[in-house]
Amino acid sequence: MGYNCKLMLCICSVALILARVSSATSGRDIRGFIDEYNKARAAVGVCPIKCNEAIARYAQSYADVRSRDCAMEHSMGSYGENIASGEGMAGAAAVKYWVTEKEFYDYNQNKCVYGECGHYLAVIWSKSTYVGCTTSLCTNGQTFIVCDYDPSEIGGEHSY
Repeated sequence: MGYNCKLMLCICSVALILARVSSATSGRDIRGFIDEYNKARAAVGVCPIKCNEAIARYAQSYADVRSRDCAMEHSMGSYGENIASGEGMAGAAAVKYWVTEKEFYDYNQNKCVYGECGHYLAVIWSKSTYVGCTTSLCTNGQTFIVCDYDPSEIGGEHSY
């Protein structure tokens, strides 16, 4: 009986470790994030954004916290930030989702009209030169996505 319990504990531990490792953001996912960011930025004449490992580690740390509940709450850290969640959502899909808010931004008035566009604005912030994006698998099966920007357009305060 004791042997079976130890074996079961070992199997469960390995499963938990594998689940944790599988939630790490892949290189392909990171490339998807950056490609979508730079498509949106190029469309409005903003310089490309680059991935920053330190910012990505910060984002991963927060995504891991949110993996327990997948709550749509911001980290309230020193970076600008976009978050998303969804079943099977990948990085590129999250950025594409944020960019759909473009239709609510009026360039002439430099403001959002007829709806929310703050996530889109964070994607195209001209002052932001670095981004750190990551995903984490939540206990409810959804993927939690975090992208943090530096510098943020609003002086390092919390953003969209």
